[in-house]
Amino acid sequence: MNKASVPLPELLHIRWLWLLPRLAFVLFALVVAALLWLSNRSGNEEQRATLISDMLWLEQVFQFQLARNEELLGEIGPRQAGDATLFTAHARSLLGNQTGLKQIRWLDGSGKQRHALPSAESTPPMDQHLQLARSLGKAVYGVPYVLDREDWRIDVFVPLFRNDRFVGTVVGSYAVQRMLEEAVPWWLVQRYRIIVTDTPGRILASRAIGNDTADERSYQLAFDPPGQGLYLQATPYRAVLPWAAPVLSASLVLLAGAVLWSFWALRRHVQRRLAAEQALREEHAFRQAMEDSLDTGLRARDLEGRITHVNPAFCRMVGWSADELIGRLPPMPYWAEEEKETAQALSDSILAGQGPRTGYEVLYKRRNGETFTALVHTTPLIDTQGIQSGWMSSVVDITAQKQAEEHARQQQERLQTTVRLVTMGEMASSLAHELNQPLAAIASYNTGCLNLLEAAKDDPSKMELRDIESALRKSAEQAQRAGRIIRRIYEFVRRSEPRSEPLDVAELLEEVAGFVEADAKRKQVKLTLHLARPLPALTGDRILLAQALLNLIRNGIDAARESDTSPRRVDIRAAREDDQIHIRILDSGQGIASELVHRLFEPFHTTKSEGMGMGLKICRSVVEGHKGRLWHEAAPSGGSIFHVLLPIQNGSQV
Repeated sequence: MNKASVPLPELLHIRWLWLLPRLAFVLFALVVAALLWLSNRSGNEEQRATLISDMLWLEQVFQFQLARNEELLGEIGPRQAGDATLFTAHARSLLGNQTGLKQIRWLDGSGKQRHALPSAESTPPMDQHLQLARSLGKAVYGVPYVLDREDWRIDVFVPLFRNDRFVGTVVGSYAVQRMLEEAVPWWLVQRYRIIVTDTPGRILASRAIGNDTADERSYQLAFDPPGQGLYLQATPYRAVLPWAAPVLSASLVLLAGAVLWSFWALRRHVQRRLAAEQALREEHAFRQAMEDSLDTGLRARDLEGRITHVNPAFCRMVGWSADELIGRLPPMPYWAEEEKETAQALSDSILAGQGPRTGYEVLYKRRNGETFTALVHTTPLIDTQGIQSGWMSSVVDITAQKQAEEHARQQQERLQTTVRLVTMGEMASSLAHELNQPLAAIASYNTGCLNLLEAAKDDPSKMELRDIESALRKSAEQAQRAGRIIRRIYEFVRRSEPRSEPLDVAELLEEVAGFVEADAKRKQVKLTLHLARPLPALTGDRILLAQALLNLIRNGIDAARESDTSPRRVDIRAAREDDQIHIRILDSGQGIASELVHRLFEPFHTTKSEGMGMGLKICRSVVEGHKGRLWHEAAPSGGSIFHVLLPIQNGSQV
């Protein structure tokens, strides 16, 4: 109903009916609260009156006991004081009769102690109190003092006269704690905590059965006749209030509040439910639109592997509609025929919770029979209760990506072959010089053999077969050397598929160093090799690693040749570091300008006039393809250091 169409009197009547239960609830709560407050106040006043009455009674008890003890102490006359046996008997009876006394002493007229029971305790100075008791002619109490830790004492000085002549003083020492324990009855301790304090607030004695007290309700009065700034204080325990009346009142208030709140909560619940349903519809429409716009296929399965949901992208990818796929159990129609067993095993492991933690590649089949490579990521599907209800997978068609990667690999391989050919072209003169030496030696040994045979024609007895055999052996060695050089050039230049095989790092470095040694000598650069043997074997492509190391060493040789320092050198170092092999190539060149360092490994960037700018890029690609790292840093003494870090993939040592 629209409020604008409701007459004003009726609208006011509706509002009044809605406000009436609220006002009734507020009035009811105020009345109950007032009753509880008045009841609590009356109880507190009654408890206060009882506390004052009990404390006045306790004060009378103390006054009576102290007065009685003064009379008993005054009964110790000179005759008993002169006889130690009589004094001890009388004093022992007083000490054991719950009088609160801990010690009794007899002092003569001059203040000198004659007898004491017990006699081991020390006493404070008391001349002032003796004089006061003698002059007043009645008992005088001293100030409190402490003996052992918390053992507080109060002395009473009782003067004795005989025929109006002062004959001595009886001094009784009260233990405040003992006096409190003997004088306060048990039923009073059940109600209050009783303490004796002095003016600074120190507690001299205490008797209680618990610590749950309310200090704001305590009552204090002067501890008289001892006086001297002592106070007797009682603090009632926190009483457990009768629970029936407060609980009943609180229940009524809560019940009334619950009724009112239930109407309000029901109204809010209906409003929120309508708003939540509307928001859910909007959210579902939004997510449906977002899901339909994706190129990534989405597939949901329950714990048995049954498909429960697919999005349009997945349907377009495999060629089956959602109605045809939802409810299907393995084997799936989009599994490739040649990999059905592999797909079934992978599906079983995923449903068992043992599937791959990262994405995995699988071969799928479209409805028209065409196969494609898919990258699948699978994660548990958790419901609103936090319980796994199935598996959600995202599927991406990476066929084009795989083809691009294969094309890039082939291009990289061709580029590597081109770089090797360019490198061999640059080293042609050095290799020609290196081949010229064994060929010249072979020619020389053959000429020597011919000369020996020519000389033997005239005089066969002069023929030395050992000389001919030695020359032929040396000629064969030089021929083998030339063959190794040619074979090494062929293996380096020929184009072959990358392959992974165990390789000896030390042997590989020695082979590469021997390959460029002639070029280094021609350029007047000293090449040194430092290998921290034994070095573990690696698994990788021998030709690609040799090419990368050869490019780095040749760059070092070129950098050292352009340096003005002497000697010009390139150091190659290799050592094991934990589970990796660290190769360092140091040159004595002029180094690389700081503004060019960040572009070293960019393609087509070079500092050489005849360079292609692909050498370092290829080197880094080769090293990273072996899961290693390649980086540059400036040498402290000038020049550059190129670091190659390769992981050890098998633990055998050579």
